[in-house]
Amino acid sequence: MEMTRRGALLTGAAAFLSACVSSGRSGSGGGGGYRAADPAPRAVPNAGWDDWVAGFKGRAASRGISQGTIDAAFRGAGFLPEVIEKDRNQTEFKRSLEDYLNIAASDERVSLGRQKYSQYGSTLSAIESRYGVEGHVVAAVWGLESFFGTRRGNVPVISALSTLAYDGRRGEFFESQLVAALRILQAGDVAPGAMTGSWAGAMGHTQFIPTSFLEFAVDFTGDGRRDIWSEDPSDSLASTAAYLNRSGWTTGLPWGMEVTLPAGFNSGLLGRGKGKSAADWSALGVRAAGGGSLAGGSIIAGGNSGGGPYFLLTQNFATILRYNNAQNYAIGVGHLSDRLLGRGAVQASFGPDAAGMTKADRQELQRLLTAAGFDTGGTDGVIGAKTKAAISAYEASVGLPVTGEPSMELLRRLR
Repeated sequence: MEMTRRGALLTGAAAFLSACVSSGRSGSGGGGGYRAADPAPRAVPNAGWDDWVAGFKGRAASRGISQGTIDAAFRGAGFLPEVIEKDRNQTEFKRSLEDYLNIAASDERVSLGRQKYSQYGSTLSAIESRYGVEGHVVAAVWGLESFFGTRRGNVPVISALSTLAYDGRRGEFFESQLVAALRILQAGDVAPGAMTGSWAGAMGHTQFIPTSFLEFAVDFTGDGRRDIWSEDPSDSLASTAAYLNRSGWTTGLPWGMEVTLPAGFNSGLLGRGKGKSAADWSALGVRAAGGGSLAGGSIIAGGNSGGGPYFLLTQNFATILRYNNAQNYAIGVGHLSDRLLGRGAVQASFGPDAAGMTKADRQELQRLLTAAGFDTGGTDGVIGAKTKAAISAYEASVGLPVTGEPSMELLRRLR
């Protein structure tokens, strides 16, 4: 499930959701069990990194970074082998849209999000007034990027970026991020010891990498610093709104909506890039699933087998893609933003998955496995690492070939 925003890094929402998929109670993270922050990685001696840093300091100075900033940034910095391990072992999660939305708009995330949306309502309203991006949309980005600030990352950014730049696999990119991080320190937005983030350098409540910070971050509180690291999310939320505003956000236009199609609808009209006006879609029998007016845009099929549910996506959906160029992510932001306003879940069924199982089937499988003593950690219907481990343990216990994969045959055996 690699996201492609800001340099094709698995950071921010991508890293968080992937971590949830691999370690949540049900293996999804959507079942309510996002884990507590991992301990910060420890630096270890590495002569090669030392030599690389010595050379880099000269290059940084030639790009206008002061010696004082360089010295302060690297005081206490070190080589982080855990960062290399994470970079080498990024898992390409190919989640269906159904699974993604179960995670992105889980009961826990929606509940916490509504609390945060209420708590920071006046701030979000002020941000909306200044940048024209609706507060519930900004809050939804916050929710997907860091679970509303609860997973901002605790990795020292200078150590992480210098480790990755020295490693060389994407050295040029990470060196550019490292220089940008030094510019942030030089501007006084944050102290070196407080500049923490993800293992790949994404920072703050809405996970900006350094170059994006330099381009879009704003000082909304007026304290002279663009502080996205503070417990107060105001600067982060405003920076996200500024990003979307400059990327073409249209105030008052929905991101999209679930729609229903009439019998006999021409499936050749489906797909991004095949947009029509609201009037044209209405004339073809398309209706908003929740009632109300249509918008202009393209319609896609979101179901596991290429059918419903169907989503009409507007130009603002394309703007969200500028923040993270992954279709599921952008739909996740849009759907979560609707849920924060009190709207309901997706109405249409996603249909059976590749194993022929519906969400209800997968939830029943999880319940039966747990009842048999093989804990899946939850029953959200998302088959993640913990559910697969439970399947494997059950298969081994009854002498079946160990696959770790769900199936209707396995479900029938457990019944």
